[in-house]
Amino acid sequence: MRLRFFQKHGVRQAVFAYAVLSPAIVYFLVYFFYPIAVELWASFFRGQPLIGEAQFAGFDNYIQALTDERVRDAFFRTMIFAISGTICTLVPALCLAAILSGPIKAATAIRAIIFFPYIISFVIVALMWKSILDPYTGMLNAALAYFGLPMQNWLSTPATALPTIIGVTVWKDIGYAMLIYIAAIQTIPSDLYEAADVDGATARQKFWRITVPLLTPTTLFLAVISMIAHLQDLSAPYLLTGGGPAEATRLYALHVYETAFVELNIGYASALSFLMLIVILIVTALQFRFLNRETSY
Repeated sequence: MRLRFFQKHGVRQAVFAYAVLSPAIVYFLVYFFYPIAVELWASFFRGQPLIGEAQFAGFDNYIQALTDERVRDAFFRTMIFAISGTICTLVPALCLAAILSGPIKAATAIRAIIFFPYIISFVIVALMWKSILDPYTGMLNAALAYFGLPMQNWLSTPATALPTIIGVTVWKDIGYAMLIYIAAIQTIPSDLYEAADVDGATARQKFWRITVPLLTPTTLFLAVISMIAHLQDLSAPYLLTGGGPAEATRLYALHVYETAFVELNIGYASALSFLMLIVILIVTALQFRFLNRETSY
């Protein structure tokens, strides 16, 4: 009798749980898994399989993608952009978090100022930085001229265009990573720092021996979401340079976008997108493999 009661009670709990989760399940099925399935199906056709005429191509789109020099170049640039952007965001964000989590005057105001660019639309950010980086009327070149330094064509020179885009992206994203790090630092027990003070540890030793190791889960989280975002980034190259000059900032997502909506080769673009999904899964798995460390207090 008692077993029957628990069985009925467990069934009711399961039904209630699935009823509560059903909106989220439906959302992911419709807006996440279904588009992936459609993209995979479209990748086996050439032409416009979703909106017009198409011919079955089998694995031809994937073979073309793996042998296309422009795709390889775009992928190589994207990896540089993603890795550099992630490192240049997380390292300064961690340093800022360590400083601003301490007893500093106006720390809240400084945090707000650093975080503010993150909540601004990238369209506004792009317009602002294009004005600042203008080779003739921009504030940055005016400052360089004031100090007697040579002016630069920041967005129109192949050597400086990609680093400039990385810098703008880091400037926008660093505030978010900083706040996440600050929140994580505040969860570290103060007893550990007090014990380190008793042992005569310096601030640098406490940072490297206590703060950094215990922030490993936070670093893993930020590294994963940052790499995923950068590998799929379209707005930065599209709004700042349009992929130029001389395709120096033609990142993978921009190449896929133009293949699909400019060249109208949707089948090939679908294959490119699915290949990037595979790359993202591999990169994420590697990050979990090398950064996922168990931490204990």
